[in-house]
Amino acid sequence: MSTDPADIQSFSRLRDSIKACTLCAGLPLGPRPIFQAHRSARILIAGQAPGRITHQRGMPFDDASGKRLRSWLGISRDVFYDATKMAIVPMGFCYPGTGSGGDLPPRSECAETWREPLLNRLRNIRLTLVIGRYAQRWHMPDQAAQSVTQLVSDWRAFWPQVLPLPHPSPRNNRWLSRNPFFEAEIVPALQKRVQTLLR
Repeated sequence: MSTDPADIQSFSRLRDSIKACTLCAGLPLGPRPIFQAHRSARILIAGQAPGRITHQRGMPFDDASGKRLRSWLGISRDVFYDATKMAIVPMGFCYPGTGSGGDLPPRSECAETWREPLLNRLRNIRLTLVIGRYAQRWHMPDQAAQSVTQLVSDWRAFWPQVLPLPHPSPRNNRWLSRNPFFEAEIVPALQKRVQTLLR
């Protein structure tokens, strides 16, 4: 990782620009970019977009989904929110609003504007957790035709640098019950890898 003051200043300016972004000023609750990033982070969580609760609280995954995700990772809340260890960069930084079937998809303007500049500066990442189909299509374009279940089932093909995950939302309880291999095989491997990277 570079210790060049110019690199550090550049990264800081980029984060400030993202936090001040108003590209999606027309969103139902207005823009409130929520993400977590530091140049030394070793694990990247690439999610979808903040939900309503996360928007209100201003912290990524500060809800039931986050509690389950931390359980899968085998880490404490303090470690999860330590930006020097964990980067949390969703496909959309702002809450997109709600449609008939739940939250709307992440706004494409966000990824088009900010994703590559930010990820290009996270040069210490050793494991990327790709949560949900929108993130999987972006991070795993060669597998865009595959479903979340297919990608998660084939997790060893991407391991140990990338791990596709189902969304940890309570809405996925049925998926987890139908796919017991996830908690039996993947979660223990994930926890071991996380501990190794954070050691």
